[in-house]
Amino acid sequence: MVTQFWASTIDGLTVGSIYALVALGYTLVYGVLRLINFAHSEIFMIGTMATYFVITSLGLSAPVGGFALAGVLILCFVAAAAASGGSAVLLERIAYRPLRRRGASRLAALISAIGASLFLQELFALWLSRDPIGVARVMAKSNLLTIGSGTVRTDKLLVFVSAVLMMLLLDRFVSTTRLGRGIRATAQDPETAVLMGVDIDRIVFTTFLLGGIMAGAAGVLFVVFFEITQFTIGFLLGIKAFTAAVLGGIGNLRGALLGGLLLGLIENYGASALGSQWKDVIAFTILVLVLMFRPTGLLGEALARGKA
Repeated sequence: MVTQFWASTIDGLTVGSIYALVALGYTLVYGVLRLINFAHSEIFMIGTMATYFVITSLGLSAPVGGFALAGVLILCFVAAAAASGGSAVLLERIAYRPLRRRGASRLAALISAIGASLFLQELFALWLSRDPIGVARVMAKSNLLTIGSGTVRTDKLLVFVSAVLMMLLLDRFVSTTRLGRGIRATAQDPETAVLMGVDIDRIVFTTFLLGGIMAGAAGVLFVVFFEITQFTIGFLLGIKAFTAAVLGGIGNLRGALLGGLLLGLIENYGASALGSQWKDVIAFTILVLVLMFRPTGLLGEALARGKA
């Protein structure tokens, strides 16, 4: 572990950044509806598929650079955000809103989420393939600098910086905009928010849309880094993102970022010490320990208290 410390740190921050972006979707929906949207992992999967379709449609077979690379990445981000954001909104309309209007229990909503998750998986399996789908490399993975045993590559830097920037933008949106204030008010007290003129349906729509956009961005970064997708690609990653949200404090935007980065680091440190086969065991052990000893997470549920 000592010899691989910096390599594990760099890789942990890279993967943890993807966890954090997906965790934001869990945190937003839970903060507003007190609902764990277990179909959010498939929203992430749709983002990876949209990225795959863009890269395939452009006919890329070799890495590009300069303005061409910037154009490809922007196009991928737009397509993935539209696909994942639109799917998240559609999911809310079909799977959750009818139950919410009937006053159904959270258990019913949870069962609906699991059903929607399985439906989306099988839909893409029938449409495309059950086998892993390789994606062409879009950017040269050049080494920028070396820190101890670790190497900072262009793709790793892109993943980390993009995740932090998107987190900061979302943080500012929730903190300063009118819709953001509506999200915080609804998270704190839905009944009072309605009396003050907050449109709950609009807030829920915005919440799912923002979570979907973040998952779509995570899908782009995942494909750029790992160069693969599959109809079940979101299952394991989604559970780890949920673990990250719980670790940081589900309902806390900054906690989602902190939890994602910490989980990525702990996973990779554990894999260096015990072997890569222990990586998933370590992640789920963290989930169990947090739920047992600190269920509110490291930073608590700040969204409902009016903080970002």
